[in-house]
Amino acid sequence: PCSDLRRLRTTSFPWRCCFLLILQMPLREYLRVSCAVLALLPLVSCFVSTPLNPSFQKSGSGMVNPRPLRFPSSSSLSLHPLRPARAARINARGRAVSRLCMRAGESDEAMLELQNGSDIRGYAVASPGGKPVTLTDDRLWRIGFGFAALIKERFEAKHPDGASKKVFTVAVGRDSRISGERVSNAFVDGLTAAGCNVVQVGLATTPAMFKSTCLPGFGTDAGVMITASHLPFDRNGLKFFLPCGGLAKDDISRILEVASSATFEDAKVAPSVGSVTTKDLLSAYAEDLVESIRSGAQQGDRPLEGLRVIVDAGNGCGGFFVDRVLQPLGADTSGSQFLEPDGMFPNHIPNPEDHDAMQSARHATLESKADLGIIFDTDVDRAGAVDASGEEINRNRLIALAGAIVLEEHPGTTIVTDSVTSNGLTSFIEGLGGKHHRFKRGYKNVIEEAVRLSEAGEPSFLAMETSGHGAQADNAWLDDGAYTVVKLLIKMSQLRKEGKGLMSMIETLEEPVEMTELRFKLTNKKDFSIDGRKILNALPAYAKNQEDWHVVTPNYEGVRVQIGDTWFLLRMSLHDPIMALNIESEEKGGSVAAAVALEDFLESFSDLVDISPLSQMVDVAHGDEECLIPEDDEAPDGWQCIINALQKDNDDLRRKVAELEAQVGK
Repeated sequence: PCSDLRRLRTTSFPWRCCFLLILQMPLREYLRVSCAVLALLPLVSCFVSTPLNPSFQKSGSGMVNPRPLRFPSSSSLSLHPLRPARAARINARGRAVSRLCMRAGESDEAMLELQNGSDIRGYAVASPGGKPVTLTDDRLWRIGFGFAALIKERFEAKHPDGASKKVFTVAVGRDSRISGERVSNAFVDGLTAAGCNVVQVGLATTPAMFKSTCLPGFGTDAGVMITASHLPFDRNGLKFFLPCGGLAKDDISRILEVASSATFEDAKVAPSVGSVTTKDLLSAYAEDLVESIRSGAQQGDRPLEGLRVIVDAGNGCGGFFVDRVLQPLGADTSGSQFLEPDGMFPNHIPNPEDHDAMQSARHATLESKADLGIIFDTDVDRAGAVDASGEEINRNRLIALAGAIVLEEHPGTTIVTDSVTSNGLTSFIEGLGGKHHRFKRGYKNVIEEAVRLSEAGEPSFLAMETSGHGAQADNAWLDDGAYTVVKLLIKMSQLRKEGKGLMSMIETLEEPVEMTELRFKLTNKKDFSIDGRKILNALPAYAKNQEDWHVVTPNYEGVRVQIGDTWFLLRMSLHDPIMALNIESEEKGGSVAAAVALEDFLESFSDLVDISPLSQMVDVAHGDEECLIPEDDEAPDGWQCIINALQKDNDDLRRKVAELEAQVGK
């Protein structure tokens, strides 16, 4: 009864009284009355001319027709008729309908805040001391409805006369998060209520969900992955795909706009009409990867025979890669770890950028004496690796390795990366005859820029971020961590014939001595973008008056400044009230020197931005023992830079690093 209270305001007076009376009953009486009502319901329905749900109308054919949904503007999407037997089955399973409990005309503007660039993200689990749940069943139901409207709009644009008759099919998968099943069910209810057929594929990966639109035996009109990537267990989100690729920011805005205002006539909720089936997508996707390696390696059905390749899946969705990809290709996978999906991520966060995660993969690789270690993020759209000697292959190294492979296949191509890549990577790519196009952060930005360049006559076959996101033209520009690993495995099998390893391909890559990243909070969260632009707009003029400061051009994000053998990039975060500062230096002490010089500039904006992490870095480097330990949530930003700067120093400095880590409680 409590769950039905939400609908009382749209229920007739007699039924409302019945609900309220039930709430006053003891449990024993409630059960007795419930059994009696269920027994008498068929008899009562014979004498009642109007169905219990007033949104149903009887048609001449004996079928029940729900009233059509009202969408804002031109996005009307009528429901198809629902057979009473089908409705009964849905209700019996507890899937029926409606979690939408808004009065007609109400709007949920807070839904618009769920947009995270080209994804939707929010809090899906209530935890002690955590944020309130924002991905509620109501909102997920309406998001499903909004996505159905977008699919129809896209189809209408291409086929003006056929959209009304088209029944769309959407594949829905999820990662290992504990909220995945609830989020999936609520979202699917919204899709089926809008007339879409749904293929539930269960545990999947983000790249696999895109592949659902083109793999033989699937060919769906759209795919949706329920995931929040590497974020903590209490988060979740949705990524959307059409056959042409992932949705853009404007598409997500449109979905949320429709969802926030979606209402039913008289605020009545109609039951779902689309079908729901289940299918194994992950096996079909894995087989596609296996065939890619076999055809690329040209060494028979088991090109990895004799190689030990281990996987650290971090309890995300990447465990399938062991038994469905590596083992069929002949690889020895003993030593792989954390393959079982566990949405609490008990061992480490599945994230190739995370220090602890990479150390875990490194330890497993060395312990098992593997030829290669692989690490995926939660939904397998990012990857990293570790070679046999324990050298980490991520960030600039991973881009350099992937770039070297692509340049062998496509000489002279342009490689698009995000804005924080090193000068050494540029020299490496140019040394191989390629062109480095340093663009913006955000994997969608990088991919879309590579596509734009190709269409403009500048061939580009690789787009990759330092985060591990990577897409290639020969894989439909799909952001796919597993495919990145596929290319590494093919090359690894080929190099083995020459007695070489993967690291031999990037021996000439020059790497910085120091790498630092700091994040500063903008104090005005409401107008943070205005304040951030104000700071960035003032920096070039300041740099012109500084000795040996050179503003790097072209530059597409923030302001990048070269100071001798050191560079820094000050930029805005993509979505948050944060300014990020990256510093790299080819000499010891260069990062601190740049930090000191930049501190003078940023202090003039102390009313707009909190630069305490920068000040702490300078104070610690100068031996200021009175420097305060930052709060726990700021510790990685305030101290990781010092840890990075000292890692290559002598044993005495290494002991200081350990002391800092112990103080912070890292």
